[in-house]
Amino acid sequence: MKPFMDQNFLLNTPTARELFFNIAAELPICDFHCHIPPQQIAQNKPFRSITEAWLGGDHYKWRMMRIAGVPERRITGDASDIEKFEAYASALSRAIGNPLYHWTHLELQRYFGVEEPLTGANAASIFARCNAALEDGMRPQELIARSNVRLVCTTDDPADDLRWHEELAVRNESGARVLPAFRPDKALNLAAAGFAGYVGELGKAAGVDIDSYETLKLAIAKRVDFFHEHGCRLSDHALDVVPCAVCDGATIEKVFGDAMAGKALTFEAQSQYRTDLMAFLAGLYQSRGWTMQLHIGAIRNVNADMFARLGPDIGCDAMNDLPIATPLAGLLSVIASRGPMPRIILFSLHDKDNYALSVIAGALQADGICAHVSQGPAWWYHDQRDGMVKHLRNLANVSPLSEFIGMTTDSRSLLSYTRHEYFRRILCSVIGDWVENGEFPNDADALESIVRKVCFENAMRLFE
Repeated sequence: MKPFMDQNFLLNTPTARELFFNIAAELPICDFHCHIPPQQIAQNKPFRSITEAWLGGDHYKWRMMRIAGVPERRITGDASDIEKFEAYASALSRAIGNPLYHWTHLELQRYFGVEEPLTGANAASIFARCNAALEDGMRPQELIARSNVRLVCTTDDPADDLRWHEELAVRNESGARVLPAFRPDKALNLAAAGFAGYVGELGKAAGVDIDSYETLKLAIAKRVDFFHEHGCRLSDHALDVVPCAVCDGATIEKVFGDAMAGKALTFEAQSQYRTDLMAFLAGLYQSRGWTMQLHIGAIRNVNADMFARLGPDIGCDAMNDLPIATPLAGLLSVIASRGPMPRIILFSLHDKDNYALSVIAGALQADGICAHVSQGPAWWYHDQRDGMVKHLRNLANVSPLSEFIGMTTDSRSLLSYTRHEYFRRILCSVIGDWVENGEFPNDADALESIVRKVCFENAMRLFE
């Protein structure tokens, strides 16, 4: 029997161990997509407790606790921090095979020196030990520094004033660049409640009186310039449904006017607007050297009661199973027809689509550029061992694995950087198996290049 999560955790062959300890383990982290609030990093306030650091906004943990029967009071309610921590520990003890079990113990080991498994019985003791470490100066910027992070991209609305990024540009002891990423979902979701109000906010931020679709595009272009000046080099789009419908400018103006007036819009009208605006945005990104990320296939807020009580991003989203290959290929064709495509990274929430995304990406390359259109990491419900192994093998079957963009936390917790270690162990294990089985030569230089590129260098290339 192997020891519990020792230094060779997930590294089952000599080659895997050599690749991990000699190469992957020491590489810095480029976390190009996360949901950590820039305010938290800039203010650099100490955490109240490990509960705040761990459970404050982590919908992965909330979801698992609800399934385990924990009352909401001890998840997001008014229970004390120790009550919530003990509830999580008790639920985790039953989560054999769940990635949270591994993530949790990697965080306990790396940041707090806690080696024993967390249970309901020892939760109070571990709670106290973690809090003592946090009180000893483990603030947000120190956590980033200790994690060997070189770059962090937050997720920011176009109307955001980026004040916290401006502060970080002046005062930042983390050792990492903290850059905004442009997320214009609210400008694209014209059927959402409050769309007209949001357009007003966007116009105010841009200094543009938005009274037409053309002035909306002007305002967005100004905000792209503003973000670019603050170091932004990535955009991010949540495409719950992939739009693909082409129409003329007069039709788009009418659709926009109807949306501003609060009129009901057909699915076709919404798709026409989103297709056109996505193509316009892609042109802006390409002209500035940005990368466009497309996160495809979520169903948002499926629990109406919980949404009414707690709002979005609480662990009540699900994966969609709509066909995406045809509309995605159509959307990318529209983008390509209007000018050179920006670099694009594709994510799918349903693994049935992963081969399709990889193959579509492979058909849309730019001359002489590595992975101009590519598939992103195993995303959300798939960033666990089985999902990552399948993802890596899929990618290797249809593309050079060396050009894979690697891992990102997609997290709201600063303790989540150990997920990069988790990914790197899995990557080295998969590659190690191929070498040990005689499927790839034991070429030290070639293997080091692949590991370095996937773990760090490919992601950093987005910001060159």
